[in-house]
Amino acid sequence: MKPDVPTGLLATHYRRIRCVDSPPREDHWYSSAVPGIDKAWMVPVPDFVELRRYSYTSQFVADTSKPRHPNGGQPARLEQKRIPGFTPVLSTGNACETAANKEACTEALQSLDDGGMKGFGGDCNGAALSTCTAHYVVTTRGDDVRIYRTRDSIRQVLGTIDREEEAAFLAFAAGHSVCSSTEIPSSVGVNPDEGFTVLVEQGLDCDAKQAWMSRKPVRISSSGEVVEHKAFKVKYGDTGCYPGRRPVGLQESRAEGERDARGTWFANAARLEAASIHAFLRLREELALHGAGQALQDAALASAEDEIRHAEVTTRLALRFGAEPPLPSVADVPLRSLSEVLLDNAVEGCVRETYSALLAHHQALHAEDAEIREAMARIAEDETRHAGLSWDIDAWAAPRLSEEERSVLREARRQALTVLRAEMAVPLDARLCAEAGLPSPAVALALLDALEQELWA
Repeated sequence: MKPDVPTGLLATHYRRIRCVDSPPREDHWYSSAVPGIDKAWMVPVPDFVELRRYSYTSQFVADTSKPRHPNGGQPARLEQKRIPGFTPVLSTGNACETAANKEACTEALQSLDDGGMKGFGGDCNGAALSTCTAHYVVTTRGDDVRIYRTRDSIRQVLGTIDREEEAAFLAFAAGHSVCSSTEIPSSVGVNPDEGFTVLVEQGLDCDAKQAWMSRKPVRISSSGEVVEHKAFKVKYGDTGCYPGRRPVGLQESRAEGERDARGTWFANAARLEAASIHAFLRLREELALHGAGQALQDAALASAEDEIRHAEVTTRLALRFGAEPPLPSVADVPLRSLSEVLLDNAVEGCVRETYSALLAHHQALHAEDAEIREAMARIAEDETRHAGLSWDIDAWAAPRLSEEERSVLREARRQALTVLRAEMAVPLDARLCAEAGLPSPAVALALLDALEQELWA
């Protein structure tokens, strides 16, 4: 839940959340971890508790039920398919220990997974064909075998939240990243009044010289109420930034291969283009949640389709220049409030993606490399539509907002423009600029000036 004015005090002292390494995944290049769970926390106490992980694929397929687009393209729909089976992640107790019919209990425990898609604590890896994971909990008590797939069911079985570990697991069940692999781990603390605060990872951000990790305080009351507070940023490291849209929940990763500036730039671009597939799919869900029209929802889905092509093209260019883009990992964070969606749209869409569209047009005109020039010409057309979607969302929301709320969005755009100016003022590799058509700092700032006069004034 996300009240306009969160109530309750937050912790002032924190300790690192104790996490457990998950069994490796073939589609992950790095290890992942989950918070622990113990049967002693549950009411009533079961004989056995197990956290399980399951996988499913997510991809676009042709939607032959709809007419083709005017340009001849076939509309697509998102198709998700469950991969059979599950992976035990961690457990405590002895399965079916007090069951009268142990054989039937054991059989029920193994067959309990009904193949459903509902779960928690998931993420998705990849681009056009993503492999996603999520979790659920199973318990046995006597002959009773149960499954818990949602935050509310976990909240009920935990009863009173009186341990830091319980608060961390409930935050995990609510969809938050509590076991990040970064150098700034998630942490938990005791609130001065009651309950706990879990500091969760919200995603990466950057400016011209630094990377920032966004952290969000999540207050967990003793009754299990989950309240999100405003996120804040902490320094993470040094970086260079790709100017386009950055999805919420994007996890840290780095390109592999030669340190050619061209390869590094396109590898970073490919990673963000692939991550944007998930960003637009989530945006579509959030637009539906908050009552936006079907046209805006369809435009978000079409944008996700575009990002598949962009990821493929930029990946091919990165590989050509000796860099292998890492598959993006995007945490399945909870759907956001309308104010959060609009704030993100103001920064990532109306500013960063709008400039990215203009930048792509500049590259299409000035890149000395023919393959890059051709690729950017197509990307520029698509990114222009994506920027248009951002402004359409802004226009849809404007009548629903107070003058104070509109002022907040204007200020967010102003601050985002300031950050973008700082990023574009940093000189890039000369060969990268020439072959990829990237502008010099002076030209980039002139492009920003033009956009500011036309759109952001």
